[in-house]
Amino acid sequence: MEFKASLMDEKAIERALVRISHEIVEKNKGVEDLVLVGIKRRGVPLAERIRENIRKFEDNDVPVTSVDITFYRDDLEKDYENPLIKNSEINVPIKGKKIILVDDVLYTGRTVRAALDAVTSNGRPQSIQLAVLIDRGHRELPIRADYVGKNVPTSKEELIKVMLIEIDGRNAVEIYTKEGE
Repeated sequence: MEFKASLMDEKAIERALVRISHEIVEKNKGVEDLVLVGIKRRGVPLAERIRENIRKFEDNDVPVTSVDITFYRDDLEKDYENPLIKNSEINVPIKGKKIILVDDVLYTGRTVRAALDAVTSNGRPQSIQLAVLIDRGHRELPIRADYVGKNVPTSKEELIKVMLIEIDGRNAVEIYTKEGE
């Protein structure tokens, strides 16, 4: 991969997550019955950060849980045709709740589809919304995010890399070009 550009630094990520947090509270008219579900890996720390933001300005704690799926991603050499749910780990009741799925990058929509399967296999929520840090386009399924940190039009030959301090030791979003493309 060849580095092309930095898209977001630590401050830009923080601003985007604060905005998304406010939008979630506003759209849902508060935090009653909200559950944040992070899609592993990087969706989980993003969901935790959103929870912390909401706690700061609503003085209320929103439960966070996660789903772990083998997913189709643009930064893997092998493309998985069908994402598989490995372990849903949803450890809070979701029946009748407003679920906010949280992920780092929305690309084809296959990861989100697998996460939807994981959530609904654990009960029937009132609604499911989607929050992503980056929407890069190229959907293969009719899925769209309700909350987006940044829209980044890309080509299929480009890769988006989200790095979070909790996993990668730093906060940044970068774009790369596949070598030989």
